[in-house]
Amino acid sequence: MSTNSNQKKIKTKMRRTFRLLFKIGLVCFVLGCVAIGGVVWHYGSDPNLPQINSLLEYNPNQVSRLMTQKGDVIGEIFKERRSFIVYEDIPQPLIHAFVDAEDNNFFRHKGLDYIGMLRALWVNISKGKKKQGASTITQQVVKTFLLTRERIFKRKFQEIILARRLESSLSKQEILTLYLNQIYLGHGRYGIVEASRFYFGKEVADLNYGEIATLASLPKAPERLSPKKKANQKRIKNRQNYVLRQMVVNNHLSQKEAQHWIESPIETIAEPFPALKQAPEWVDIMRQYLTERYGKEKLFNLGKTVVATVDLEFQQKATEALRKGLLDLDIRQSYGRVVRSVKENKIDREIRLLKKAFESEKPPKGPIYEAVVTAVHDANGSAPGELVVDWGIDQGSALIEGIVEHRFNPEEKTASQRFAIGDVVKVVPTLKSKALPRFSEQGFRMAPGPEGAMVVLDPKTRHVLALVGGYKSRVADFNRALRAKRQPGSAFKPFVYTAAIESHKFTAATVINDAPEIYEFWKPKNYIKGKFEGRVRLRQALARSINTVAIRIMNQVKPRSVVDIAHKMGIQSELPLELSLALGSGEVTPIELVNAFCTFASGGKFAEPKMIIDSDIELDLLNVEQNQEYVGEQVIAEDAAYVMIDMLRSVVTEGTGGRARALKIDVVGKTGTSNDARDAWFIGMMPDLVVGVWVGFDFPYGLGRGEHGSRTAAPIFVEFAKSIKERLKGEFFHRPDNIITVRIDNRTGLLAAPSMPDADTRSEVFIEGTEPKEVAPSLEEYDLDSFTLKQYGSSP
Repeated sequence: MSTNSNQKKIKTKMRRTFRLLFKIGLVCFVLGCVAIGGVVWHYGSDPNLPQINSLLEYNPNQVSRLMTQKGDVIGEIFKERRSFIVYEDIPQPLIHAFVDAEDNNFFRHKGLDYIGMLRALWVNISKGKKKQGASTITQQVVKTFLLTRERIFKRKFQEIILARRLESSLSKQEILTLYLNQIYLGHGRYGIVEASRFYFGKEVADLNYGEIATLASLPKAPERLSPKKKANQKRIKNRQNYVLRQMVVNNHLSQKEAQHWIESPIETIAEPFPALKQAPEWVDIMRQYLTERYGKEKLFNLGKTVVATVDLEFQQKATEALRKGLLDLDIRQSYGRVVRSVKENKIDREIRLLKKAFESEKPPKGPIYEAVVTAVHDANGSAPGELVVDWGIDQGSALIEGIVEHRFNPEEKTASQRFAIGDVVKVVPTLKSKALPRFSEQGFRMAPGPEGAMVVLDPKTRHVLALVGGYKSRVADFNRALRAKRQPGSAFKPFVYTAAIESHKFTAATVINDAPEIYEFWKPKNYIKGKFEGRVRLRQALARSINTVAIRIMNQVKPRSVVDIAHKMGIQSELPLELSLALGSGEVTPIELVNAFCTFASGGKFAEPKMIIDSDIELDLLNVEQNQEYVGEQVIAEDAAYVMIDMLRSVVTEGTGGRARALKIDVVGKTGTSNDARDAWFIGMMPDLVVGVWVGFDFPYGLGRGEHGSRTAAPIFVEFAKSIKERLKGEFFHRPDNIITVRIDNRTGLLAAPSMPDADTRSEVFIEGTEPKEVAPSLEEYDLDSFTLKQYGSSP
């Protein structure tokens, strides 16, 4: 009895204990639910909790690319390398791979995978450390877009809350679109599109299963698993195999196909895709274009494909030609090298001479000065090479360093291999360097060489085919081709002559006296001082770039008409309403001057230069044939434009542009040299190309003795034209129907008498109705007239 009684007591006690534990558990459960509910309510009602609405209009950072009409990529602008792809364009196998690898219950759960969380908890407890994560793709999207990476209790609850809210606000497809575009996949690539291009050189639609599985492996640890790093090959292969097996388990890939890729090596491309071809000037052009069109604040979110007009072969050849011309100039004028050498016992005398020059009535014009080297020190560690110099009125150290120095010293010789005591060098007595001189209190720098710019335009379309902004162009550098305002010198004279020809009061055969004359206390001179040629035809005056004739024409047609014509033809800069404008006293940029000359080549039609063809354009639509007609608005008469073209031909055949004759093709053009040879120009025209070259310093300083447009700029044009000669179409400038040719007398510009020798006559072009009607006097009569002029007229 006692035994049964004891058993009953035990059972009763156990039931009581069980009830008690059940009640306690129930209370704990209720309290836990209340606590959890309270926490959820607390964090869910937090006014600082990120809003899901911010994801409804996804506008990520994207890369914008600049490419040529042939599809070559020449520039990129980005904060993050990402290219957006819509869900419909993502291949289904790629979606399966990422979901199977990261969250195989994604299409079944509501933002949280409770079974997965329990499984991960069990695995982590049993292993004694974290071996498996439980974050769903939805949670990863929340963490990426809305939360910080802090590992705190508050953030985890916010993640859970936001994941649930995200699932109720967006579809599964929209969440995947966010995830696959935003995710970081290594090497600065975000999203599947840029990662596919970087690792495999393919668009996502062209990936095979092995490549898809490799991409889907990367979210776990992009840098540690990168297939481009040799040290990662075993890790990435193991992870790829895991993804392939997951795809098999989830019936997204056959075992046979998976086994094929498991046994195959992972192959990535060595070079970046798309391959980037360097054209730094054009990256800045793209940045400016996109900024002006869309605003600076949207620049890095655009994801645009911008098509540039550049021809990469022309760009390269123009760059090479400009550099060669500048290097030749460096040698002629001794920039970055020894000007002359004096013996050591003559150094003091040389210094005294330099000092005496500063004390004279005409001291040397800075900022470049000659100085004598008194000591040479080679580079030592981070300290650059140093020349201790004396320039007569002061001493200092010229530091030898930087990009400019590479231009002068491509062989990277030491200072002592290039210079010696007693050498005279050119320096600038200001220091632009982080380094400080070691052997003097004052720092100098070696004088920089002159700079230059080139513009190549297609006059038919006004497409800019090449644009070189300096010797060494880099992104964000000052682009002289677009922004440098310089005096064109005699390169402006064609606009003066155009005003004259358009008035029909002047022709190419009009004779004007080349003689000194004073205009309100100003007495203009020719390039060769003191030389005047007397009576010359307009064609001769333009070919020889005679200053006094240009001034006389300007005085007759008036500065206002010349300025108006220059503006209509493409000069946008303000121009002075002065007679000196005839000699190029205004300032223009290279691109506007070249574009204005295009108006001649296009038969008098003006159009803005175009550097960007279009954006949002498919590559397969780029190879559209260019319009064969000249674009633009007729701003000067076609016949006047042709007469100017024909006159400018004489600049090459018998004038200052004679170096272009070496091309042995039909070239017309104009040289230009500003005061003190601070600027040297040559504008060369062919029916299908107009090329402009400018050479000068970035500060007011002459190019040196003997430098001018013909010697300094024209050879650069010739070098470029030779290099692309095979690409020229060999066309001729269109001749309007109302242009006639008449035989004239060289001396008077009148009709040539039948008895005149051929040597005394020439064929001249006229706008019909402006040709001379009077026959030139005989040689005897002309000589008598000349005698009278010499005695009583103003002819020299």
